[in-house]
Amino acid sequence: MIECVTTVDKGGAVAAYELANRLVIGIASSALFDLAESDAVFREQGEESYRAYQEEHLADPLRPGVAFPFIRRLLSLNDLSEEGDPLVEVIVLSRNDPDTGLRVMRSIEAHGLTISRAIFMQGRSPYKFMPALNMSLFLSANDSDVREAVSQGLPAGHVLGESYEDDTSDRDLRISFDFDGVLATDASEQVYQTGGLEGFRAHEVLNAAVPHDAGPLKDFLASINRIQRKEEEERKKGAGYRIRLHVSLVTARNAPAHERAVMSLKRWGVTVNDAFFLGGIDKGEIMKVLKPHIFFDDQEGHLASTSRTTPSVHVPFGKINEPSAVEDLPNA
Repeated sequence: MIECVTTVDKGGAVAAYELANRLVIGIASSALFDLAESDAVFREQGEESYRAYQEEHLADPLRPGVAFPFIRRLLSLNDLSEEGDPLVEVIVLSRNDPDTGLRVMRSIEAHGLTISRAIFMQGRSPYKFMPALNMSLFLSANDSDVREAVSQGLPAGHVLGESYEDDTSDRDLRISFDFDGVLATDASEQVYQTGGLEGFRAHEVLNAAVPHDAGPLKDFLASINRIQRKEEEERKKGAGYRIRLHVSLVTARNAPAHERAVMSLKRWGVTVNDAFFLGGIDKGEIMKVLKPHIFFDDQEGHLASTSRTTPSVHVPFGKINEPSAVEDLPNA
């Protein structure tokens, strides 16, 4: 269902809708819905045929895409909010023009998602509006748009994998993060690339008491933590509230390098519920059991495994994701 929120100040005038204290997510239609058929029409028949196709199918809701379950479950946490003051705001950021974007908005309404705001820019990515909209994350299936956003210091991710049938009776939301290049910068990853495993371990032990600089998704985690604290408040009221939002860290780090990661999270003032320090174990096998609704990692090699079973997001941050570095990687 599409909702509009209007705020009125004490003088009776309509006040601006504030985003500062909300978790705001930007979502491209390519991440929210399965656009395979529409994209095929555009590639094979051109823009005019694409427009005609979308108009012809205006009443046909698009099928859920890779990020749909994550967005649906995230929005469901707005039942913790005061009326008219949602904790979570999701805004569509689309390369469609307003006409062809009509099907996206109708599909949102048909699926019962509480998304009412959108930016449509014909043939251009609207990621530049992220700071103005206080966005903690932008998700898209367009790799170029995501890379451009990240190069501008903005928190963005490229969704990978196939859409799947989500269990609508289950309201939990499980979010998993890699550490280096996602929650933290890639400074230690660069040490690993130049000094190998032993050089990396020695560096992390030497700097165990020095927190990492925050990476692209640290603020997103902080916003998630705010909702978790709201859940904890509900649980403490004793009304039988069951915690729905769970966060895990899934990293190739192991002892002794794990200590600096844990200490950094604490110094940043953010938390995770669970941590997996895998030391090179295949993350894909862990995801089969953990079953997160979304997983963020900076290395496509890891995501090749996880995206087979898990909605996965590539965060193309850091030196390893620079074009020259990607070209040098095997099977890149």
